Amino acid sequence: MQRSFLSAWLVATDALALAAAFGLAYFIRFELQLTIAPEVVGESYQGLTGLLILLWLLVFGVFGLYESHARLGGIQDSARTFNACTTTTMLVIVATFFVPPFVISRVWLVSVWVLSFLLVSANHFLARRLLYALRRRGYLLAPAVIVGTNEEAVSLAAFLGDSQASGLWTVGFVRTQVESPSGDEPSVLGSTREIASIVREHGVEELIVAITGIGREELLQLCEDIDALPVQLRLSSGLYELLTTRVEVQTLGTVPLMSLHKIRLERSEAVVKAILDRSIAFLGLVALSPVLLLVALWIRIDSKGPAIHRRRVLGVAGRQFEAFKFRTMYQNGDEMLRDHPRVAEELRSNHKLKDDPRVTRVGRWLRKYSLDELPQLFNVLLGQMSLVGPRMIAPAEAEKYGRHRLNLLTVKPGITGLWQVSGRSDLSYEERIRIDMYYIRNYSVWLDLQILFVQTLPAVVRTRGAY
Repeated sequence: MQRSFLSAWLVATDALALAAAFGLAYFIRFELQLTIAPEVVGESYQGLTGLLILLWLLVFGVFGLYESHARLGGIQDSARTFNACTTTTMLVIVATFFVPPFVISRVWLVSVWVLSFLLVSANHFLARRLLYALRRRGYLLAPAVIVGTNEEAVSLAAFLGDSQASGLWTVGFVRTQVESPSGDEPSVLGSTREIASIVREHGVEELIVAITGIGREELLQLCEDIDALPVQLRLSSGLYELLTTRVEVQTLGTVPLMSLHKIRLERSEAVVKAILDRSIAFLGLVALSPVLLLVALWIRIDSKGPAIHRRRVLGVAGRQFEAFKFRTMYQNGDEMLRDHPRVAEELRSNHKLKDDPRVTRVGRWLRKYSLDELPQLFNVLLGQMSLVGPRMIAPAEAEKYGRHRLNLLTVKPGITGLWQVSGRSDLSYEERIRIDMYYIRNYSVWLDLQILFVQTLPAVVRTRGAY
């Protein structure tokens, strides 16, 4: 039900967006008279519009824009939209060669190409925002069942339920033969032998198998049992700790094998993020250079030592680099910490101190407004950091992330991020890890822009959790 409703919704709104694109293109060419071939007249274009809109929608369908697994998929959706609009435009150009009387204005066609991509992409962006808002309120969620009741199954339910992009609502769990009944099981609807009645009774649309919680023969039998049922079967990777990494299935010979990528982002996402990072970092450094010089001078006057502190941290794939920060501590900070054993123990536990005796007077002010982070714009230009990302950690700190460090190190650490705008140092260490994992799982360029331009400034002004 959800799939058909969303597809119909997108087709209808895309048709309106295309009608607007054709109308604007006609206005640009024939009303504003922007042309290189004034002999072409616009009498036949209005009649062509309906036919060409149908052609555009047909090509959109061929490119998978309305398939459930690809629909409203962020930057991938935009890439498919661009390719579809380009292909359709080329089909129109080819038609002019085979049908000589079919004369098309080049300005009109180029305008249609650009405007159709922009307006359809804008429509999908707005549809995505509306869809996420509805899902947060419990609407348009597909009923799903998790096959398995082990640790991976419970983690799968938590991960999928935490993401508005998944669009799933976990109805319950199905017990397998591998797992014996116990008192602490999650909400079990029945066993795999009862899968047909479970699907029909609860209107299940998605069946998600925790691969570590089911035997091979039982899985094959399950596939046969649901063959005639209107349900989508999905298999987990079996490595729920790696759910935030990018997984790709490739066929080598005749054997499908799964590859785990050390970099979380698709190539197109990484390119967009790199362009955004470096352009804003460069402009920021140019605009803030007087402030950076004044702060550096202030630090040198306030206490002995260099203005810049270099901290050894982990980047993508565990590569170490030195992150730049304005120095906010006294040079003999370690000696001062030895005189405060209770404070030293808190630091070892949380890697943060609320009342740190090592922080200078200037340092407290810089930390309060996050100005100590500004030199990291140079790390962004060097490609070591991102403007938005998870919190950077030292090599010794990686153990506290456990197996989640494999996820953490698939993206560049950020100057700001969800952790920084969600409470900063007031959060527990476990909450910081959870928020970092949420960001990595749900990355999009739109989330970056929202964090950077909508959430970061208010968080800095409020100074909550800054110490």
